[in-house]
Amino acid sequence: MIVLSEIIFTMLIAVVILFQAALAAGVPWGEYAMGGKFPGQYPLFMRFICLFQIAILALIGIIVLSKSGLLLPAWSAFANTAIWFIVAYLVLGTIMNFMTPSVWERRIWAPVSLLLLITSVVIAWS
Repeated sequence: MIVLSEIIFTMLIAVVILFQAALAAGVPWGEYAMGGKFPGQYPLFMRFICLFQIAILALIGIIVLSKSGLLLPAWSAFANTAIWFIVAYLVLGTIMNFMTPSVWERRIWAPVSLLLLITSVVIAWS
């Protein structure tokens, strides 16, 4: 179960990072994020926020994969604690994605957030 969780988590976090990178690059998918507040191409300040989100998502991915033993084993002690902050972050993100006014966000990102949450919990308990 742990290996499957690691694979699913890695694939999903990569998809979310790529989506944020596309938004930052100007792809007009604004209605699929941030409650659809910025339909079409994101304004410049939101594109910079996407870059910040990419950094956070990458750090989350590194911590989770470190906890699982797949990446940066020297971080394992830190990752054993940090994973629970990530689980809490993903709980909030999942709730927000299910509550968003954007239909597309609920259809696409709510299930992705839920799967990221479930897989991170499996990894955290391992």
